[in-house]
Amino acid sequence: MILIYDTETTGLPRDWNAPITDGDNWPRLVQLAWQLHDPRGKLLSRGNRIVQPDGFTIPFNSTKIHGITTARAQEEGLPLDQVMEEFMADAAQATYVMGHNIGFDVNVAGAELVRLGQAPAGLTEKALIDSKDEGTEFCAIPGGRGGKFKWPTLTELHQKLFGEGFGDAHDAAYDVSATARCFFEMVRLKVIERPEFEHPEKVVYEAPKLEAANFDTPEKAAVQGDGPTNTLSADASMLEEVPFTHLHVHSQFSVLQAVSPVVELVAAAKEMGMPALAVTDHGNMMAAFQFVRACNKGGLKPIVGAELNVCKDMHDKSKKDDGYPTVFLAKNKNGYHNLAKLASKAYTEGFYYVPRIDRALVEEFKE
Repeated sequence: MILIYDTETTGLPRDWNAPITDGDNWPRLVQLAWQLHDPRGKLLSRGNRIVQPDGFTIPFNSTKIHGITTARAQEEGLPLDQVMEEFMADAAQATYVMGHNIGFDVNVAGAELVRLGQAPAGLTEKALIDSKDEGTEFCAIPGGRGGKFKWPTLTELHQKLFGEGFGDAHDAAYDVSATARCFFEMVRLKVIERPEFEHPEKVVYEAPKLEAANFDTPEKAAVQGDGPTNTLSADASMLEEVPFTHLHVHSQFSVLQAVSPVVELVAAAKEMGMPALAVTDHGNMMAAFQFVRACNKGGLKPIVGAELNVCKDMHDKSKKDDGYPTVFLAKNKNGYHNLAKLASKAYTEGFYYVPRIDRALVEEFKE
């Protein structure tokens, strides 16, 4: 038997190589859909479940991808333990677990089993078939690392096999159905070969009857309830007299990122009629003195800043964590001093591949 499944989640992991026992790393399960087939393509069982959030909310940016709000999940979802019990009952019958980028889905579901205090081996130790890997040479899309072919998206694979894309991507149930269709077509074409598929020419995919997609209603398409709504209307002419200032600018001190001398940046800003300018170089404030002097001479307001990498723990050097480049601006002299301390400590205490700081240090020098 082959279990084909897909997940929709609250986001992505910080560390793709972290174990599933690291509950803070792996995102929470929002929707789980699966289909159980025999080797000939006959549909034996299926499920499509939304999970009730317990101790978490669904971020608005995730809702924009899959269309499931926290409010909808609370109303329509089922408890996690009930969903996983039903899913694992079908998983127990499967020889193979299959999906598109299935490693991610196995880790997400496995992490949820760990959170429930259950052994994940019944899922994580199954043999895997990944249509992303199996379809790479078949699709032969250039652009991969080292001159190799890149991994195809599910839509690209579907297009290659059937000459058309498919609707409602990022709805787990529809993604599973499309993945299953691609899988059995690749079996039929002998792109995927396993001992269980003795007569690929006899494979016929039995498709399920799917429920309405996540974005099927205006209310769900607008993802109302959890995110901001914009009811304002504006005319571009309203901005004609509003002064504009760049707040994220790199100078020649952002090595390998920019080449503009500080004096020329200030001159260009003055020529464009800007009342102020910010310089936010990568990981350093070496331009600060030149920048303030040039702005004072040119009649512009200098805004001193820096772009620093903020990671989870700047003192943890057991794994590579560059963090995220974040712009900081000093609002006064004390802010300048604190920003200089952040930039310095990024090198003296947090350097690991790149200069880094963390939230705790920002809290200490936030004024």
